[in-house]
Order: sequence, then structure tokens, then C-alpha cells
Amino acid sequence: MKKYFFTYLGLLTFILNACTSTEKTADFNPKFKLLPAEKIKFNSFVDCNMAEVWVGDTFRIFPGKYGEDPLWGYAKDLKYADGKNAEETFKSKSDNFHSPIMPKNVLPTEDGLHGAVWFETVYQDAKDKSGRTLYAVYHNENYPQTFPYDSLKNSGYRDSKKWPQGLTGEKSPAAVCRIGIMKSVNGGKSWENKGIFIEDLNARMILKPHNTSNTFAGGVGDPSAVASGDYLYLFYGEYGYPDVYDEATYDAKKEWTGQCISVARIALKDLDNPVGKAKRWDGKGFNAPHDGIGKPIASLQIPQENGGGAASSPTGGFHWGPSVSWNTYLNCWVMMMGKVVGKSWKGSQVFISFNKNPDFTEAMNSQEWTKPQLFFEKPGYILWYPSLQPLNTEEDIKARNTCLKLGKKARFFVKRIKPGDDEYASEHIVEFEK
Repeated sequence: MKKYFFTYLGLLTFILNACTSTEKTADFNPKFKLLPAEKIKFNSFVDCNMAEVWVGDTFRIFPGKYGEDPLWGYAKDLKYADGKNAEETFKSKSDNFHSPIMPKNVLPTEDGLHGAVWFETVYQDAKDKSGRTLYAVYHNENYPQTFPYDSLKNSGYRDSKKWPQGLTGEKSPAAVCRIGIMKSVNGGKSWENKGIFIEDLNARMILKPHNTSNTFAGGVGDPSAVASGDYLYLFYGEYGYPDVYDEATYDAKKEWTGQCISVARIALKDLDNPVGKAKRWDGKGFNAPHDGIGKPIASLQIPQENGGGAASSPTGGFHWGPSVSWNTYLNCWVMMMGKVVGKSWKGSQVFISFNKNPDFTEAMNSQEWTKPQLFFEKPGYILWYPSLQPLNTEEDIKARNTCLKLGKKARFFVKRIKPGDDEYASEHIVEFEK
């Protein structure tokens, strides 16, 4: 009888906890509204999330691209600009942007920095009270020409007639993206490369005839990183095949199951030596290796019956390009993201999702994102890299808010593209409600 009593008691406790959890989930329903605002047009090149920090009383941003790129040519567009607040900095004239000192690209067969880089997030070391020690999480793109396959190291990419097409036409190759870390000790005026800490290897690249998206052969990229507890959590796009790619056994549904917004983490203490230290989410915990196969965040995937599809597909059907911030008013995380619906990453909509768990180190907390809601759309345009940015209010300045920490109101920026109109700009303020 005692055995059955405790079984019943355990069942009752489980039911009560489940009901309480359901009630809490039902109560968690943040709302938002977009308000028209004075247009702010950014005056420097942007093709990524906006990375930014406060260095003392200076608000500093790091947009742009740097390094070798066979498709578009060598780039020196990764710059920084300063201001007394976010709005002043975002309005900076083009001649007020400065080039930081960057590490040089190495030869294709050498160890070091290959390809081009974009800074997507800057983590500010809390131990340095001056605010000058920074770690940039960068998106990196390579090709078989810039990073050829090395069988001894199992690194790089095999050149092949079946390598997929890139963005500039039939003869252009698709890129492979990876994610790395750079460090600065002078507030971002010069940087040292610390290496790649998450990537997909050559065996998972998706080739012709299956890959017809005109963008990536595979890889991981377009990240947004936030600190929680002792870790830096990396939300990123996963574009590789979730197995060894084999033309004979390729399965589009299987590819879809492994894409597209995923999460990994690295201990903050490992940022000075990050190579091989990150762990990917594998469905139960952060157990998959940095170059292994993880699992995407299920609630952010688009079901196939609702138009979801693989990243290599010409019709797309997935969310990408996360931008994550902690909202002090809502007391939750907010994620902005784009949506791909065609070749060359086309899509005219921006979505938003919320996560009520302050601490991602607990169990499934990093996975509990709400179903993405439509936030903004602009028919006829391609919309990339949506983000929320602080205002020039006394409250935001005092709180040292950035794209990683925001309040009740924030500026909405997005890169919008159509022939003859390509700009990164803001025309709206978002206001949240609990």
C-alpha cells in the first residue's frame, strides 16, 4: 500500500507541476507594436549583425567586412565609429568611420586566417573594468581556392565540378561559413585572431545536383552571442547536411531536420584559446563537438507542411540570422530573425521570438523559444540582418544598453535590398508590452 501511495503522490506532484508550468507558459505572452520614427540611414557598409559596446562613455560599433574573397574582391570595409549614444553613432558620416588594425590573411596552405570576416557580436570582458578587453565573434567565409582540402588535417574543402554555384553566376563557387573569435585589448582599435571555434567539415558539404540555393555549400554562420552564467551562448545558422553527404543517399527531409537556427556554447574562460572548445546542442545537452552534428532549436524550425525546407533548396523555407538580446522590461530574451523563401537568401519578412529563461545553463532553457511571430514585412525587398538597438534616451545611456541589452522601447534596424535600393536603416521604434 505504501508503494502505491508514494506512486500516487509522485503522480499528483507531477500533474501539479505540469499544470503550474502550463499556466506560466500561458501567461508568458509578450506583445509589441511598431511605431513610425525619423528615418536613420546608416552611412557605412553593413552585411551582418551590428556588433557594439560601450567603452567608457563612448558607444562604439563595428560594421563591415574584411579579408580575401574570390567572388567580390578583397575587402577593407570592417570599420568602427564612435558616439555619445547609439543614435549619434548610427548617424555617423562615412568619413567618421575608421579601420582597425586586423590580422593578415595567410596563404591557402598555411595555418591562420583564411577568407573574409564579419564581426557579428562583441563580448566585453567583465573582469576588465576599463571595458577595453573585447572578444569579437566573427562570421568567416571560405572557398576551395582560399582554404583547400588537407587530408592530413581533415580541414578545408575539396574542389569539384559538383561544387554548388555562388551568388555571382554559374561560374562562381558557393562559400562555406565558419565562426571564430578575435580579441582586442584596446577597445577594438586592433585585433588578434584566436581561431575558429565552430565549423562543419568537408564531408557535410551539400553539392550538385541537390544544392541549388546559390549561397552556401554548408557550414555554420550568421551568429549572435550572449553571455549567461559562465558561458557564451552562440545562436547561429546551420547550413550543412546532418550526416556525411552522399549524392546517392541524399534526403531533403533529413537535411531539413538538421537546420537552421542552432545553439552552441563555449566557456568564457576558453575565449583566449577557443579552438575545439565549443560544444553544440545535441537534443539533450551541449554534448556534440565543435565540428560535429548538433540539433537545431525545434520551435524555430518551419514545419515542412507549412513551407519549411532545406537550406540547399531553391525555395528555402527556414528562419536565419538570429539577433538575440536580453530585455530588462520584459525580463526575457528576444530573438529577431529573417526568413528565406527563395534562391540567394530571398525573403521580405522579419520574425520575432521570446525565451523566458534568464539562465541558459539549466536543462532545456536554451531551447524554450516561442513560435516565431511576424514582426515586419516589406514586399518587393529582400530583408537581412534585423536587429534592435538602444535609443538616445537618458535611461538607455545610463544603463549602457546595446543590441545585447534593451528596455521597453528600441530602434528596429534592417538591411533592405532591391535593385537600386540597398541600405541598412531604421524607420521604426518597437514598444514592448508585458
